[in-house]
Amino acid sequence: MKVVRDGTTVRNIPITAGAASTPTWNGRMVISEKLISTRMNGATVGYAGQYDIPDVPHAMRLSTSGTFIHGNYWRDDSVFGRSNISHGCVGLNDIKGGGDLGQDAAWFYDNSLIGDVVVVKNSDDKVIAPDNGLNGWNMPWSEWTAGSAR
Repeated sequence: MKVVRDGTTVRNIPITAGAASTPTWNGRMVISEKLISTRMNGATVGYAGQYDIPDVPHAMRLSTSGTFIHGNYWRDDSVFGRSNISHGCVGLNDIKGGGDLGQDAAWFYDNSLIGDVVVVKNSDDKVIAPDNGLNGWNMPWSEWTAGSAR
């Protein structure tokens, strides 16, 4: 993942994204919530029994349907930048509890704001719907203005 600020790349972070069977949405997604730690349970997004992780660190919501960028301590370090194995989230290397500020997830969390735009491309999934979170960025301008009050 390339982190860009004011047109300049400030950091490249190895990630793991959605597996072939559960790909990550493509498109522009807006960080709408930041949680230093949260519970992620597959049952809340239609993956009953597949996972229940009570302490996911550095979680940043990208969609109302459950897509996040978050710290991941339960996968081996070797998957980041090499394998897409998640249920659709974007995972960044982290430690349990998220207390090591040198980890990629902590750095990204500390350097991101609610309202920042995250662009996902080259995923096998379609572009996220404009109404799935704050993701109107994916709507063509002609459609956007057609729905306005003018």
